[in-house]
Amino acid sequence: MTLPIYDNGVASGLLSGILFGYVLENAGFASPRKLTAQFRFSDWSVFKVMFTAIIVAAIGLYAAMEIGLMRPNGIFIPTTFFWASLTGGALVGAGMAVGGYCPGTSTVGLSTGRLDALFFIVGMVLGTGLFAGVFDPIKAFYLAGEGPQAQTLGALFGIPTWAVLAILVVIAIIGFALGTRLERAYGGPLTAEQLNGGEERETIERIDIVSVRTG
Repeated sequence: MTLPIYDNGVASGLLSGILFGYVLENAGFASPRKLTAQFRFSDWSVFKVMFTAIIVAAIGLYAAMEIGLMRPNGIFIPTTFFWASLTGGALVGAGMAVGGYCPGTSTVGLSTGRLDALFFIVGMVLGTGLFAGVFDPIKAFYLAGEGPQAQTLGALFGIPTWAVLAILVVIAIIGFALGTRLERAYGGPLTAEQLNGGEERETIERIDIVSVRTG
């Protein structure tokens, strides 16, 4: 037995995309400030939302397999290539830190009318095209440092899946507590007014008022 929309790739993908975008928008991720604030340790919403999603998905998949709703081999786990992953992760991380968007949040940002998200998407498409164009010369590097073949953390370390989930929950609890303390220390998290540029508008208005009075 499979999930109701397991074999309907387009329908399930569209539904998942809509739900994912809805969650990102409600979490405030349509604004690049949320992501850049994570890198400044002043707003840990990105960590909290994403880590929660990882744990919920992991527990859901584990439960689905345990009750027979999904087959253990029903999920494709690609092979890890360490050097490519490290290089790609560094480049994507740098782009996220500078631009304030990732592929998913830039799409959500564009749907809410943010012009900077459009430029980010254009750059992402151009970068993808450039990578495809130079793939053959860098193929050897891309395939270097091959990791374990389709192994889960449980299989890699020889521990049961429930133990991996328990470790993830502990890491999440520690991360949430640390993130909350750092938010208080660095003046976060960002408010809805700050995400919508209200803080800058207020500052500009104050400068204009001061200029008029002094002029």
